[in-house]
Amino acid sequence: MSNPTETLDALGLLCPLPVLKARKRLNSMPQGAVLRVLADDPAAIIDVPHFCAESGHSLLSQEDADGHQIYVIQKSG
Repeated sequence: MSNPTETLDALGLLCPLPVLKARKRLNSMPQGAVLRVLADDPAAIIDVPHFCAESGHSLLSQEDADGHQIYVIQKSG
């Protein structure tokens, strides 16, 4: 798996902020870059994969950590 280029700390943010912030950050990153998103909003479990599917980005991994989730997203071309 690719090493994340950047990390977005969205802990404490509620829907839709984690996805909106991820979209904004990905827009400023080069194609193929990898963004790690930390989120503890329960809706993010649905929202982040849906965002990736809708926008064409690749969700490389999704895992539970201590009280939050970690999503690894690769920016598409």
